Amino acid sequence: MRRNTSITLLSAGHACVDLYQGAVASLVPFFVAERAYSYAAVSGIVLAASLLSSVAQPLFGILTDRRSMPWLLPASTLLGGLGIALSGVSGSYALTLVFVAVSGVGVAAYHPESARVARLAGRGSHRGMGWFSLGGNLGFAAAPLLVTAVVAAGGLRLTPLLVLPALVGAVLCLPVLRALERQRQAAGGDTGTAASAGDDDRASFVKLSLAVVCRSVVFIGLSTFISLYAQERMGGGTAAGTAALFVLYLGGAVGSVLGGTLAERWDRVTVARWAYLLTAGCVAGVVFVPGPAFYLCVALTSAGLYVPFSLQVTLGQDYLPSRVGTASGITLGLTVSIGGLASPLIGSLADATSLRSALAPLVLMPVLSWLLFRTLPEPAEPRPVSGGSRALTSP
Repeated sequence: MRRNTSITLLSAGHACVDLYQGAVASLVPFFVAERAYSYAAVSGIVLAASLLSSVAQPLFGILTDRRSMPWLLPASTLLGGLGIALSGVSGSYALTLVFVAVSGVGVAAYHPESARVARLAGRGSHRGMGWFSLGGNLGFAAAPLLVTAVVAAGGLRLTPLLVLPALVGAVLCLPVLRALERQRQAAGGDTGTAASAGDDDRASFVKLSLAVVCRSVVFIGLSTFISLYAQERMGGGTAAGTAALFVLYLGGAVGSVLGGTLAERWDRVTVARWAYLLTAGCVAGVVFVPGPAFYLCVALTSAGLYVPFSLQVTLGQDYLPSRVGTASGITLGLTVSIGGLASPLIGSLADATSLRSALAPLVLMPVLSWLLFRTLPEPAEPRPVSGGSRALTSP
């Protein structure tokens, strides 16, 4: 199977999985309307999905470091879809929490192993990892459209239909896994875990993780409040807020692909460092620039925040070559949840002052990421072999 075909299939499967991350928040209005859940109750549902998923990802990363588990890709995709599909069937709040948590575990199980398989399938290409990340962004952005199309027509009782993307995603990853397995068998590889490709650089990995946390704070903060801020700034009602959110997601999709492309020409640390420096100015534009230029600043901010996204995943893998699953789980999961914890603080500050005052400190987050990246080295890139035992058995 050609590299581009493998990455395309994995990217589409990634979209199917991350759709269920966005589906939880998209179901909130329907839970409120049909079940009269309070804001505190629906916050508990969102928290159950996001925190459990994000915290569990490093745990699955540790497991995949010890033993190759390519079967996790189809299994976790189905689990993520099944949880969301069942969340609207029962009127019990406790069961709803359980089903949403099950979906979160599925999402958590998927990402560390899929990031490793994507790098193997892409043969170390940064552009390939960028396209793989793009799939997740598109899936997350498509969630509100799909959930509304299904649930608005017949209520929460139709949520079982939401399992269909999971079925598609599970099927899409199978040809890639079979191709990699054939390569392994053709090379006569064993089923054990191959030796580490190099020494771990834990200090650099910690700095990288802190930079990802800062990125997460600004992106989740803007995702949470950009719609309200656009309505306040532009005076266009809900249409202005929806447009701002759409531009935020669209810019992220562009940035994911752009980051991988730039890293094929310059090294990853350099690309990420410049992206964060430029993003700091763009965030300031979102907060302070008046008029229609506000939307341009939103697009540039999102693109700038997503240029380093896939690069940070591969950097983490190269800083911890003996713990690739753990590195993927942390850069994709744990640091994202930590960033989300800042949203309530931003909301509280906005209540006490103004939304502009609450968003202004976000300008500092890309600056901190830039400073951290100035201390990071560009690691040697251990290219995965095209066949042999490492194709499916080594991290």
